[in-house]
Amino acid sequence: MPYQSRSGHRPARRDSKGGGRGTGPDPARRVAYDVLKAVHDRDAYANLLLPSMLRERKLAGRDAALATELSYGTLRHQGSYDAILDACVDRSISSVDSDVLPILRLGAHQLLNTKIPPHAAVSATITLARRVVGTHRARFANAVLRKVAARDLGEWLDIVAPDGGTDLVGHLAVTHSHPRWIVEALAEALGEDPAGGLAETERLLVAHNERPQVTLVAKPGRASIADLVNSGAVPARFSPYGVYLPEGDPALLREVKQQRAAVQDEASQLVALALSRVGLDGGDAHWLDACAGPGGKAALLAGLAGKRGARLVAAELQPARARLVAGAVRRSVRDAGRTVVADSTRPPWRAGSFDRVLVDAPCTGLGALRRRPEARWRRDAGSAAELVPLQRSLLDRALDATRPGGVVAYVTCSPHLAETRGVVGEVLAERSDVTVLRAADYLDDVPGLAVGDYAQFWPHRHGTDAMFLALLRRRSG
Repeated sequence: MPYQSRSGHRPARRDSKGGGRGTGPDPARRVAYDVLKAVHDRDAYANLLLPSMLRERKLAGRDAALATELSYGTLRHQGSYDAILDACVDRSISSVDSDVLPILRLGAHQLLNTKIPPHAAVSATITLARRVVGTHRARFANAVLRKVAARDLGEWLDIVAPDGGTDLVGHLAVTHSHPRWIVEALAEALGEDPAGGLAETERLLVAHNERPQVTLVAKPGRASIADLVNSGAVPARFSPYGVYLPEGDPALLREVKQQRAAVQDEASQLVALALSRVGLDGGDAHWLDACAGPGGKAALLAGLAGKRGARLVAAELQPARARLVAGAVRRSVRDAGRTVVADSTRPPWRAGSFDRVLVDAPCTGLGALRRRPEARWRRDAGSAAELVPLQRSLLDRALDATRPGGVVAYVTCSPHLAETRGVVGEVLAERSDVTVLRAADYLDDVPGLAVGDYAQFWPHRHGTDAMFLALLRRRSG
């Protein structure tokens, strides 16, 4: 019987020849275990580690699909599984050693959120456990997972989740596998109060745990939507440069191989497009991406600039990331951009040098939890406050870098109020030379964006990352 996740995704089954050449007789589960352990032990990024591990161990097809489902599925639902596992061990789950804990989470995901038969899920997981943690600890894992297998996910959540009538935030946090502080922050950004119910917040949490579709961007001047549609993609809802890939590996598309197209979330495309759509009086030849790494928005901006005869300066503080940016910009429209290693809080350019400036500020990343599920466990309630001074400085210096009449786009891949409206409000309170433009007016094909003068994308409304956008025009004075 083929394995299938409860979301409808059909992960891999190892064929009779053993599939790929990963470590041991069950390469998909071993890859998933190694990813989960690396995320737990050294804060590895699953979206970077998993593809490289699949290539290194030569996993493809069904084995690669199973490894992907087990890795991302376990990370998305980790909070729920930990609450359940805590009820199944004699001591707190926090005391379980870091070699065994990924085994327990991996087994719980197979038992509670896939259609893998329970006996097969336990047997395969314990076989893996014997290889990676030894017989003694494998016996412990076996005992715990057999307790987990006694109930389905709904029954377990009825037992371990707080009562929704007395602690709605806690109930949603456990049921939908998010830290409590993130549930509170998202509810605040959506304008909901637990006393009045958190219906939309819950829809957002559900969306975070669904597998996102692959979105591509056709680089302006290098590829067209028609090219990608001919390769099997579907035109995006909102972006004139975007397509969705219903199935398959985007790296196998001809346009991606030729670096004429790339994977990029639709909201990331649209915030760059909004900046390019603002009308300017006077010159429009000098554009800046002040925080350009790893280069996706910079590549799109370079293409848009090149179509107008303008040039983009892509600035990135970290040399390694700057090299990624340089490659992305170089593969855009020829001679439309250059990359510099620079600290945009202490910029090397003169004030008033640019007509358009993008500040895609470092942030908590709460808007990309669908794609980077482990990020919800990496941050804490103080993370946003720690980033705010940097975000405020970047925006302030970006406004200084913009000529009178020019425009700045302040963007974060986070809806957290401290990082979005809070940062913009604090900077505006210190300056008398800025006019706020109504951002949604430059994205009028996208419904439900406007939050006053700002724009906020949402996964459950728009099928995109939760990207925030403010457009600010520099005035004389």
